Amino acid sequence: MRRVRPPGKQPYFALAGGLLVAFSLPPWGFWPLAILGIMMFESALGDSPSRAERFRYGWLFGAGWLYPGMVWMWFLTAPGYLLGAALFAALHGAAAMIAPTGKWRVIGRPLAHTLAEALRFSFPFGGVPLASLAISQSIGPFVGVVRIGGPVLLTWLTFQVGFALAGPSPGVPQFAKRRRPEVRGAPHGMVALLAVVAVIVLAAFAPSGDNTGRTLRIAVVQGGGPQGTHAVDVVRCDDDGVIDSAGAESSTASGTRCVTLRQLAATRTLLASDEIDVVVWPENVIDVVEFASSAEFTEVAAEAKRLGAAFLVGVTEETPDDRFTNAQVAVTPDGDYTGRYEKVRRVPFGEFMPMRGLLEALGAPTNLVPRDAVAGTGPAYLEIPNAQGQGDGAAPTRIAVVISWEVFFGGRARDGVGHGGGLLINPTNGSSYTWTVLQSQQVASSRLRAIETGRWVAQVAPTGFSAFVSPDGDVIDRTSISEQAVVIHDVQLRTGNTWYVSIGDKPWIAIAAALFAISLGRSGWRPRRSRRPPPPPPTTPTPPLTPDLAAV
Repeated sequence: MRRVRPPGKQPYFALAGGLLVAFSLPPWGFWPLAILGIMMFESALGDSPSRAERFRYGWLFGAGWLYPGMVWMWFLTAPGYLLGAALFAALHGAAAMIAPTGKWRVIGRPLAHTLAEALRFSFPFGGVPLASLAISQSIGPFVGVVRIGGPVLLTWLTFQVGFALAGPSPGVPQFAKRRRPEVRGAPHGMVALLAVVAVIVLAAFAPSGDNTGRTLRIAVVQGGGPQGTHAVDVVRCDDDGVIDSAGAESSTASGTRCVTLRQLAATRTLLASDEIDVVVWPENVIDVVEFASSAEFTEVAAEAKRLGAAFLVGVTEETPDDRFTNAQVAVTPDGDYTGRYEKVRRVPFGEFMPMRGLLEALGAPTNLVPRDAVAGTGPAYLEIPNAQGQGDGAAPTRIAVVISWEVFFGGRARDGVGHGGGLLINPTNGSSYTWTVLQSQQVASSRLRAIETGRWVAQVAPTGFSAFVSPDGDVIDRTSISEQAVVIHDVQLRTGNTWYVSIGDKPWIAIAAALFAISLGRSGWRPRRSRRPPPPPPTTPTPPLTPDLAAV
């Protein structure tokens, strides 16, 4: 009977490495674990594993990382969560499989996995850039490099540090050579670490924007309420938005109207003497057929007039084709409806349902997203005319806007700041999710966007988290989950572009792809040729026999 060999330690090392990366993410969030996890993954891969082993270890690494990190997706669609995390793990399996082996692996492997993450930022379903390596480093010492190259450069740097610390060493100590005389040193690991140091030093001198000398006094309003609720849930509440779990006849409102009433109740705690310039409400806290002609518009305009402040309000409206729009709108103290930004990046399985027919056939709860949102196309900013009591001829103040999910995409914040946004707001709605995995990662993403753009960020959610984030990434006055709260802060308007705002992601992706191709070529990789049988050797014709004249 043939003895079955037990599996080696490598698969367990790869899976454990992925789990360490997962626990470097918020809400667990200890950034050095990501580097330790990558080192364990490199130890699992080793020098020259087979292609099948590389894919298997890469998939296990990705699964250990992404299944815990993307667990929030379970509350949208359990089948989508299981399939999505498996697909994204397969991207890292493919990256491990095609990356070079040998001495050049310390250069090629970080680039391959960085390109896998860059692909995940845009594919499939428009991209799902959550649980990213960049988010894990939002409070780490390397985060300043996002001013140069955004999340792509930070992702490469983190992978590079981990692989270089565990990869080929510049030299091998004598005591190690006694045990393995065949081992030779390689300078590749040192070159990789020097490249990391050069990028960090460059980031220290990269531009981060400048103050304009003007400030806005901003109030973010969190109405409060329970987590784990959906728009389709039927609830009843009183005139202050307090939920009546028994559904008593004394309750006067239901559905999303309860959310609006909680926002109004919290806003009414503000006084005109607070001298607020801008009040920011969260994403889709008003759900109406048409906002401009609704009772909710009248209520918001009355509050804007009472406080002498502009209101930036999250509104959901119906469309004639049985879809809906998700927008942030501006209402002035004069009662004018002056601006509108419609969300461009929609949440897959949250605001639109990919593969709806297939998921319905599998029994998935697609009724949680009965209609799809219409994707916006406009630039990511709103204007507030005559901000800070300026004269009638003053230019309006532009405020960059990223609605909820869009804060995970660096390009959306770049768009608003590139169009002149002096600060950035992130109205969001995380009330559909139990636990705080997604909400914590969103605060970390707001940190990244603040540092990338050199702008203040005001994040506001109906049930948390709401906070202000400085251009250096400091989180100020973060609220608690489900509480009703109003947070006021004087925010400096800023100008000037960071390098990342100016150039974006594409050049860094192109550089990573080019360097990866070079590392493949230097490692001796060549494209496989088709295995055709070699042609037969040419035959020399046999000369005809001639008589041997000497024998005649």
